Parts: sequence; structure tokens; C-alpha cells
Amino acid sequence: MSTTTAALAVEDLHVTIGRGARVARIVRGVSWSVQPGQTLGVVGESGSGKSMSVLAATGLAPATARVEGRAFLDGTDLLGLGPGELRRTRGRGLGFVFQDPMTSLNPLLTVERQITEGIEEHLGATRRAARTRALELLEMVGIPDAARRLEAYPHQMSGGMRQRVMIAIALACEPTMLVADEPTTALDVTTQAQILDIVRELQERIGMGVVWISHDLGVVGGLADEVVVMYGGQVLESAGVQTLHDAPAHPYTRGLLGARPRLGRLREELVAIPGAPPDPRALPGGCVFYERCPIKAERCAHEVPPLAEVAPGHLARTFCTEER
Repeated sequence: MSTTTAALAVEDLHVTIGRGARVARIVRGVSWSVQPGQTLGVVGESGSGKSMSVLAATGLAPATARVEGRAFLDGTDLLGLGPGELRRTRGRGLGFVFQDPMTSLNPLLTVERQITEGIEEHLGATRRAARTRALELLEMVGIPDAARRLEAYPHQMSGGMRQRVMIAIALACEPTMLVADEPTTALDVTTQAQILDIVRELQERIGMGVVWISHDLGVVGGLADEVVVMYGGQVLESAGVQTLHDAPAHPYTRGLLGARPRLGRLREELVAIPGAPPDPRALPGGCVFYERCPIKAERCAHEVPPLAEVAPGHLARTFCTEER
């Protein structure tokens, strides 16, 4: 993945929290990039570092975290910007859709005010022009009777409609990049499919890049162009989405693919990956996946595999690519 023409590129990102013996290494040397108009899926189990890597790169890491590395948005290093500069970049250059819209939306403000605030702040629009734009956005994301819904409060809308409002807010200023952090996890399957269709359609219309964070390889498979698989704060594999599904190189990726339910095979027992992700305060000395790996070798216990090319455009951090 080239960083020279990327809309968003992360280089050697590290995130640590705490000090001394209790330091937690949440993200360790992560690099990836997203080209304009393309979608990058970042996948992994809870605690893999996928969300933290993206949030840290966009200046949203907790105040207690120490972030090192570089993150370029259209050539500007976001990690070198001050709070005021980051605030001006968010909304205009970066749009965000988070997992739970009920906690992301302000319960005391109408839908109209929550959409128009960013439009007035970043685009300098008048209140009337911002309202017109807000109405267009609600119609664009498929909310019926949009004019009436502008006056509604978040609690007066369903979960799917609230998530549509979040997408409208994120896209209000037509950002360069959209960051979506598990935005469909709490939604039913039908609403989830509708949200995915909306994002795809709007991406084609605006030409923005998308980073889609998820634990669900099935969702990512229908949306992403490239996929990064994270575990223990590291990238274990990255490849084009079709390559990843057809020829996964890392045992962890194969485990994730084997654990997902499939249409027509719903009666089959899912194959779970045994064990649990490592504690970021006590990471193993060798391969981070060693304890859970079904094909581990002796060298994996004390050697850290490099992230190396196993095929053109296909990287994996493992000594065991030859065993399938």
C-alpha cells in the first residue's frame, strides 16, 4: 500500500498507556495507508488494537496515552498538529461514525442543530444555508420525512435512523476521509445492509477514502478493497480483500475466517480460536499469537516474525505460511 498518494497514511505508529511495570503497549509499529476513493478494513478481536490505532492516528487517543509515529492526511502529519489545528481538520478533512450513536449524539440538541453546527463552523455557512444542507443530507442517507426529523431529538429515533444521522454529520463537509468504528455492530442485519449500501453509494459520489474498523470479516469482505488484520497491537497480515479471503497466510486470519457463520451452513458448529488475546502489559517474547496458534513451531516461542511479503501486495507476520 503506497503512502505517496494516500489520502491517509500511518507510519510506524506506537501507543502506550501507563508507566513502569504497568505500561501497556496497545499499538506496536503499525503502518497502513488508504488511497482516495478506497476502503481499508481494519479487523481483529476486541483488544487487538484496531480501534486505538485509528483513533491515535487521528488525534483521538486518550490523554493518558503516549503516541509515537506519523499519520499523514493529504500530506499533513496529524500527530504534529496542535489541538486547534486538529479541531479544524476534523469534520472538514476527517469524518467519524462510531459504534453507538446514542452515546455519540447529544441528547439535548435537535438533529438539525447537531448537523448544522459543523457546517457553520467549517464551511462558514449561514444558519439558513446550513439547514438546507442538513435537509439534503438526511434525504441522502435515506431518512423518510426528513424535514420533520430535523426537529427530532435522538431518543425519538430508532437505532438505524440515529446511525444515519451520524453518517450525515460525518459527511456534512464532504471530508477527505471517513473513519467508521464498528458502526453497524448494534444494528439488525437488514439495517446493517442498508447502512453499508449508503456508505458505498456516498463514497462513490464524493470520492472519499474510508477506514472501516470491525471484528466481522464478513462485513469487511463486502465493503473493503484492502484489509489489515491486527492482533496484540501488531499488523499480522495485510492484503487485498479477495486475496485475504481466498488465500489467508496467517493462522490467526484463517482462524477468524473459520469462526464466522456462513449462509447455507448455519447448522455447522463454529470453530472458535482457543484461548484469549494477550495482556498488553505482559506480551510474549516471540510471536504474539504463539499461545493460541494451532501450528506453532519452536522458533515462534522466542523469535518475532517480521511482517514480510508472501506474495505481491500480500504481507504476513508468520514463520508458518507454508502450512495450510
